[in-house]
Amino acid sequence: MSTKPSKDLETFVNPEPGRDYTIRIDIPEFTCLCPKTGQPDFATIRLEYVPAAACVELKALKLYIWTFRDQGAFHEAVTNQILNDIVAAIQPNFLRVRAEFNVRGGIYTTVVAEHRNPEWQAPQPVHLP
Repeated sequence: MSTKPSKDLETFVNPEPGRDYTIRIDIPEFTCLCPKTGQPDFATIRLEYVPAAACVELKALKLYIWTFRDQGAFHEAVTNQILNDIVAAIQPNFLRVRAEFNVRGGIYTTVVAEHRNPEWQAPQPVHLP
């Protein structure tokens, strides 16, 4: 596998497709460029997903995230693009992308986008005493 930025999101077979479980991934070094000024924007991207048949491979995800470093993008657009690209690659039962952008001009921005497979039923939460 290359260590150059790549839009190819490699996947692997979910080892437990009959079980609903959550995968959480934190990406604290996300960068893209402000489309207005060209200055860098920094964010932590948090992914939470319930896989169906496939999972995203982590090194491929890292190389995918690197592709945004020189790309101008509004926070809302880049968050939704990440969601759409991961959904296209793995078709999860559920995926939430939370992009927490660092301060710019005295304003913090957090964008949350979600995908839910309409045929998937979320399990009931367990409440322990």
